[in-house]
Order: sequence, then structure tokens, then C-alpha cells
Amino acid sequence: MSGAPTGAGPWVETFPGNMVWSNATLITKGMAHYNAVAMAEVDAVCERLRVRQSEPDAWRQEWCAMGERVQAFGDEAEAAGHPLTAANYWLRAGMYWFTAERFVEPGELKRSIGEKALRLQQAGLLRRYPTMEKVEVPYEGTTLPALFLKAPGADGPRPTVVMFNGMDNCKEMSVLFAGLEFARRGWHTLAIDGPGQGESLRLRGLFARHDYEVPGAAAYDWVAARPEVDAARVVVLGYSFGGYYAGRIAAMEHRYALGVAFAALHWDLAGWQAEIKRRQDADPKATAQSTFHFRWIMGCDTAEAAIEKARSFNLADVAQRITRPFLIVHAEEDKVVPAPSARKLYEAIASPRKHLKVFTAETGSRYHCQMDNRQVGVDYIADWITDNLPPADR
Repeated sequence: MSGAPTGAGPWVETFPGNMVWSNATLITKGMAHYNAVAMAEVDAVCERLRVRQSEPDAWRQEWCAMGERVQAFGDEAEAAGHPLTAANYWLRAGMYWFTAERFVEPGELKRSIGEKALRLQQAGLLRRYPTMEKVEVPYEGTTLPALFLKAPGADGPRPTVVMFNGMDNCKEMSVLFAGLEFARRGWHTLAIDGPGQGESLRLRGLFARHDYEVPGAAAYDWVAARPEVDAARVVVLGYSFGGYYAGRIAAMEHRYALGVAFAALHWDLAGWQAEIKRRQDADPKATAQSTFHFRWIMGCDTAEAAIEKARSFNLADVAQRITRPFLIVHAEEDKVVPAPSARKLYEAIASPRKHLKVFTAETGSRYHCQMDNRQVGVDYIADWITDNLPPADR
């Protein structure tokens, strides 16, 4: 297509030369399709932030201010007896609070903002979607928080997608950008915050682990015990960093019928994080992640310790154990995880029914996890699942 765009443009790079803010803004903008943010509200915040990029607290202050404003409208609607309007405002407010929390260093303030964000998001979601419920998945003497979205009007046991998040998002986001589409196709979704993710990290202190087949097995046990779930047709899907988790689970936990990496993770995670640190030391705004985020999710005090822990997050030794159908969806111009990592994972997988889809500008998306046009990625995944699910027992 000769008319394909050649530059990132202001929608993707809201803050030119400031990748850490631009990437975070793109994640937030990507939720507009699901009415979890309003573009006018996002633009208003970004306009104020453009002249405050040198101020350390500006990001938190501006997004918190928008969260407070939108939450107040929701509270007014609730008091006036308009519960669904209140839910819409609360969901947006929660997303703004979650965005505000992103660059707050670990500590009580971060926990407080994160707790408020999750509470508001859940209040909005559970009221807007009557077939959604907040659940707890038993896991190593504690539980993992999750949202279970049932397909409306499902008759009998249905296929179910277990979805793990990435480094930056949470179940309250993934249940929207993927779960709603899966529900339209007659499938249930368990959107779960595993160790190192969302609520499990922020409020329960559960850090990332390389052997994700452990939470993967816990999630499978939970859904398989539900009468509305067809236990022979359960899919594991990992988003962004979750692409590693999905690959690890598919390799080690063979009760899942299919596996999907919604973006592959870096083939050499430790090497990638060492490069990230080198670039951040030169310019803290040059990468998609903050200077502390990776060590936080890893539960480490220093970047060096987190990089050392990352050496065990490697699919090279287990990818050959992936024997079920497996899909990798990536983007040609992914600036977070370069496309060659997806090719390396694809080549290492043993399954004869493996598939690699790399989106380009011509095919609808250029960036990480299709953040610039997420629906095309979700649709492709849903179609592939449809084509590869085993038949239902009759």
C-alpha cells in the first residue's frame, strides 16, 4: 500500500524524545475503544504535561487530578440515583489513577494510588458487566485475584481463555481489550493478576517468578472446576511480558489446549534489561519502562539483582516442550520487544501447529501488542483460537 504511514505521528509519540511518557500514554489511549478512558480527557492531561516534562511529580499530579475530577462526577451520578452513569465515570477515573501510579516509586504512596485505581476500576466493571465477577484463585497458601467474565447466554460448558498480563497492565484492562471480544464469540475469560502483576504485586506483594507453570496450573484448576467451563478447551494467553509466561505454561502445563503469546518476550531477558539499564543511565526517558519498574516486579533492591534473576526467565531450554498449537502475534516495528525475538521463539517451538503473525503498517498495526490498533490483534487471536480449538465432546 503506497499510502501507508511512514512516521510515528503525534498519536503514538505524544511526547517526542520522551519514550517513557509516550509509551505510557499510548497504553492509556489504547483503552479508549473500550470506554475505559475518554480521548478528550487524555488530551487535556497531555496538554498540561507537555510543558511540565522536566518536573518529577508532574505525571502523578496531572493524572491524579483528572482521576479526582472524573471520580467526583461518578459520585454525583451515584448520589442522584444513576448507577450505570456512575460506573462509567468510576471506570475512567480508575484508569487515570492507574496511569498516575505508573511512575511513582514503590512505597506507601504508590500502594495508596494503586489501591484506589483498582477499587474504582472494579466498581465500574462489575456494575457495567453483569456476567463478570471478582474471584480468588487458590495459590500456594494464598490466592490470586482475578476477574471471570462469562459469555452471555452460554449454553453448556464453553471454551475459556486464561489471560495473564504484561509488565505494565492489569486484569481490569485485559478483561476489556480481550475478554469482551472473547465473550462475543461465546467464550469465558479468566483475567488474572499473576505474581508480579496488577493487584497481586501492588496489594499482595507477590513478585514475578520464572516457573509460571505454578500459577498457570492454579488458574487451570480453578476454571476446570467450574461447571460452565469445557476443561478440554482451555486456552492460555499472555500479553506483552506475559508472552514469556504463556510460553512457559504451554511448555510445562499440558492441560491447556492452546497457547498464545500476544507479543513474544525478549529471547535474552537479562541481556535486554542490561541494555535497558545502559540506555537509562544515559537518558532516563529513552526507554519504555521507568528506572525502577523491572526491579520492582522482580522483588529486587537493585537493577543488577533483577538482571541476575532475569537469567532464569528464558524459554530456550523449554520451548521444545511446547507441543500443543501455539500462536505468536508480534509487530514489525515493535520498539519494546524487537521482532527477531518472536522469530527465535517460533523457530524453537516443537509443535507442528505453530504460527507466527507479524503485523505491519500495511496490515493494520506497527507497534507493541498492537497498542496502536489493538482490535486487529485481538481479532486475529480470536480467529486463530476458533480455527484451532479441539472439537467439543458430544
